[in-house]
Amino acid sequence: MNKVVLITGASRGIGYALAKKMLSKGFYVIGASRNGKIEGFENDTFYSLKLDLSNTSSIEKAHDEIKEKFNHIDVLINNAGIGPDLDTPRPDLKSFRETFEINVTGTVFFTEPLIDLISENGKIVNVSSKMGALDICERTDSVAYRMSKSALNMFTKILANRLKNKIKVASIHPGWVKTTIAKDNIVNGRITTEESAKRIFNFVNTNFTSGVFWDVEAQTNLPW
Repeated sequence: MNKVVLITGASRGIGYALAKKMLSKGFYVIGASRNGKIEGFENDTFYSLKLDLSNTSSIEKAHDEIKEKFNHIDVLINNAGIGPDLDTPRPDLKSFRETFEINVTGTVFFTEPLIDLISENGKIVNVSSKMGALDICERTDSVAYRMSKSALNMFTKILANRLKNKIKVASIHPGWVKTTIAKDNIVNGRITTEESAKRIFNFVNTNFTSGVFWDVEAQTNLPW
């Protein structure tokens, strides 16, 4: 029987590449996106889920749909995230609220009701960023994005403590990926979405230590 993986933010970028990789490796993929329409995965082992992490009603409807159609999930990958203030020097209230609404609040309250659906020895992987690491922060830009990833890392730690010996939980830095989340990424990104997805897939399929913050590009632990 295919293992079931739920990937948020699966309509483009890393999420799309990861869904494609997981499908090629025999997983049943639930791909969540804001409009519920993802092109290119017309097969029996892909299910498209409508999910807007900034909307409580959308989150609740997604929960109902998941629980109606699936009796378990083996892997939850919280990949969806935004960075409207990336590379900007100071925060503004609108983008700050939007960033936390999706990267933190939406992710937390989408995840929590699904925990009981995750198989014993299942996995939760939060796509974070080394920009959220306190010990290596030397810049002053991207305030909301950096803070949201630090908060996501704390959620990882809390879940790892709560779910010890039941479900493995990790934060990952996907690398400096050529995605449209920031203009700088397209020009200076070091790896493609496909390469990042490959490395994330390899990490997910290891017996990683729960509570780890892992850099899939450098293949090493990151400081918190």
